[in-house]
Amino acid sequence: METAWPLDDRGVAYGDGLFETVLLRNGRPLLWDEHLSRLVRGCHVLGIPMPAEHELAAPLAEAGSGLEVLKLMLTRGSGGRGYRPPVSPAPRLRWQLAAFAPAEARWRQGVRVRHCRLRLGLQPVLAGLKHLNRIENVLARAEWDDEDIAEGLLCDSDGRLVEATAMNLFWRRAGRLETPRLDRCGVAGALRAALMERMEIHEVDIHPDEFEAAEAVWLGNSVQGVWPVVRLDDGAGIERRRWSLSPLHRTFQAEAHRLLDYPAP
Repeated sequence: METAWPLDDRGVAYGDGLFETVLLRNGRPLLWDEHLSRLVRGCHVLGIPMPAEHELAAPLAEAGSGLEVLKLMLTRGSGGRGYRPPVSPAPRLRWQLAAFAPAEARWRQGVRVRHCRLRLGLQPVLAGLKHLNRIENVLARAEWDDEDIAEGLLCDSDGRLVEATAMNLFWRRAGRLETPRLDRCGVAGALRAALMERMEIHEVDIHPDEFEAAEAVWLGNSVQGVWPVVRLDDGAGIERRRWSLSPLHRTFQAEAHRLLDYPAP
């Protein structure tokens, strides 16, 4: 397939498009229904025609054996004048396949995370979508280069906890599973959607100090699976909280990993 992007492509110029990152096992896409559901919603919100079924099947036909990651990128295509989109867009679909090995040590040992200084802007129209405008996440991820820190937690401009830079956030507090409400900003992940269909997970508005009272914390996405969180630092690297690995961590992790055909550590 053609891989070059024309300079007038609106995805390149303005981030006018969507993407999905899908785990493939021997050519079979995991959580495909959840990925397509988010893509359909994104196309509706942005006003981009949804690709035909045969177009979405084309990259799967190129997949090999073992674990791979498929990155699908859909833009509005070229045309329009300035920010004004074309009346009849001709979407451009591109993809990339790459071999993948999950970070299994993080499944078993858990991870250290930190709070980010950057705050996510509020935009309810785009909340939940995986659109191509990810500069906030790029800037947040640039805040640290310590290999011992696996992820950074992001709040919105009102101080509510939203997500990590590339993963969704879950925790158990007062005996119930919770995750941030994503109606103002943030990405609603495919794994998050699948888990919420199968488990009682409550969406809440929460600030960091309330979150630190959690009994167990996890990060998860549809490629990496679930990482238990064992240590939380502030933005300056000072420890805020530790969690010991427990059966609570493993039970939630096992449920998520069943969806991805990953082992339960």
